[in-house]
Amino acid sequence: MTPKVLVSDKLSETAVQIFRDRGIEVDFEPGLGKDKDRLREVIGQYDGLAIRSATKVTDKLLASADRLRVIGRAGIGTDNIDKAAASKMGVIVMNTPFGNMITTAEHAIAMMFAVARQIPEASASTHAGKWEKSKFMGVELTNKTLGVIGAGNIGGIVCRRARGLEMKVMAYDPFLSDERADQLGVQKVELDELLARSDFITLHVPLIEATRNILSRENLMKTKPGVRIINCARGGLVDEEALAELLKSGHVAGAGFDVFAVEPATDNPLFDLPNVVCTPHLGAATTEAQENVALQVAEQMSDYLLTGAVQNSLNMPSVTAEEAKVMGPWLALADHLGSFVGQMTDEPIKAINILYDGLVADMNLEALNCAVVAGLLKANNPDLNMVSAPVIAKERGISISRTTQGKSGVFDAYIKLTVVTDKRERSIAGTVFSDGKPRFIQIKGINIDAEIGAHMLYTTNRDVPGIIGALGQTMGENGVNIANFTLGRDEVGGDAIALLYIDHPVPAEVIGKLHDTGLFQTISPLRFDIS
Repeated sequence: MTPKVLVSDKLSETAVQIFRDRGIEVDFEPGLGKDKDRLREVIGQYDGLAIRSATKVTDKLLASADRLRVIGRAGIGTDNIDKAAASKMGVIVMNTPFGNMITTAEHAIAMMFAVARQIPEASASTHAGKWEKSKFMGVELTNKTLGVIGAGNIGGIVCRRARGLEMKVMAYDPFLSDERADQLGVQKVELDELLARSDFITLHVPLIEATRNILSRENLMKTKPGVRIINCARGGLVDEEALAELLKSGHVAGAGFDVFAVEPATDNPLFDLPNVVCTPHLGAATTEAQENVALQVAEQMSDYLLTGAVQNSLNMPSVTAEEAKVMGPWLALADHLGSFVGQMTDEPIKAINILYDGLVADMNLEALNCAVVAGLLKANNPDLNMVSAPVIAKERGISISRTTQGKSGVFDAYIKLTVVTDKRERSIAGTVFSDGKPRFIQIKGINIDAEIGAHMLYTTNRDVPGIIGALGQTMGENGVNIANFTLGRDEVGGDAIALLYIDHPVPAEVIGKLHDTGLFQTISPLRFDIS
């Protein structure tokens, strides 16, 4: 079926054409996102939803989106998307964090200049016919110390631009390496030192629990007298009431804010204060940035819907188009391993351990982990996928760990899954042969070489004569065709297993006849998605 995408907010025609050129059916209805009822009526027709900030993707909307596989946000912020609900529904949420980096960084630099030279106030005064030249005494940026909180993509650009302005730049970022700091030409410092020494402070971090109110009243009091503060990142990073008080007292000389704790901001403690420059969340508002993020989201969504490549997802490990080609068989194997154990397990799972051996240990293990967990849990919930399964596993308190090791045996690579419950521990291993076909190579510690089919039958027994005959005769007498038959045992007369690859599901009455032989400890029909 041809994938179908709805664009419910304003996106450029060029971006819409990308979907069409890639062979995706697209409905372009800018403004539909504001009509919640109609959007809920039609969303069930679509595999993808491309939005900006106007469309609100709520749990109610997602409940009607039975077919939806991906939501693409043209921009960075995804506050308008219920990501938890999307994850539970198995819907990937993507954004475009790189399309407006330069634009946002430039806006922060512009705000610094505007605050340093009181440009908005001076402009308003001049427009009013006044000539208050002595009133607007500014400061230079050259040789001033800029403190950058968050030196990631946007913060890094601000650092480089500030260095070009001959500012002294220091950065606070727990994830900033010494090597990266050297590349940016900045001094890496702790937050308290940055607060005490900076003439200007600019924020470039996301709003998460660790950064919420990072410039609290207490931290604002630690700043250097006469500091100027710029926030073009996210509302909620600064205690706006405390900042307003410090602006009035003169401790803070000026501020430039593009984002606010409550938006749209129609009332705020910073409004109407002298030397406070406010803009209505314009960080990404340039023609170039809007076009860039629109094109980027169209490409990302198309790649996912057509090839399975995942870029800039907020709830799923990224998988490039190149990785998707190489990892396709391994992702299928990971799913099959999980599915095997999931179909064999009817008690609560406590822990999952995944061992990656050889070449596979260098692949995208986060994605492979997701595939294993999805295969395991969807045995009892077919609607789960690689996005939703890890969420459900976490909710159930299932411990997930992984181990990697170099090539340890005859296979260039393999994956081994071990699942622990209160009653038992189950393990299975598999590899991918050069033909690209996944195979099971070990079950319960017993070596085996089994091709994986859509319908299989797994049995366990003691290693005694008559097992092959009983299986073959019972299947043959009841019209069940065996496509492949694999046996394994741990030792002569010990535990043995059999895996039958059959053309169609084994009828219940045939399972009953096998039980009646008294030869088998376990008889389990299995199904695998080999599409």
